[in-house]
Amino acid sequence: MPHFDAQELRHYLHQVMATFRKTGTEVVMVVDRSGIHRAHKLDATLEHDHSTLRFHCLPAHCGHHLNPIEGFWRVMKGAIGAGRCFGDLGQLYKRTRQVLMAHQERPIYEFHW
Repeated sequence: MPHFDAQELRHYLHQVMATFRKTGTEVVMVVDRSGIHRAHKLDATLEHDHSTLRFHCLPAHCGHHLNPIEGFWRVMKGAIGAGRCFGDLGQLYKRTRQVLMAHQERPIYEFHW
């Protein structure tokens, strides 16, 4: 699984702004308080585009009502591994794939938590 860090986020922000800067539209990204969103590597990028790009930080521990991915992770954790032991990573991978494939046609916002 590739690791997405602050440098990759910075690169992504540059791509987003290359598209939206031309329109004059303000870009607001809703982010959680993950370290990647608060990394100092982003300071120059956020300062450079401060008039058109801003992060709106969700409150700490806001849960799945404001941050849908948290509810998704909770559903996944319950379906895949809560209280279970797997003999090896291959078994965990197989179970994870089964759960994801069963939900692949269902958008995250349709999950009921």
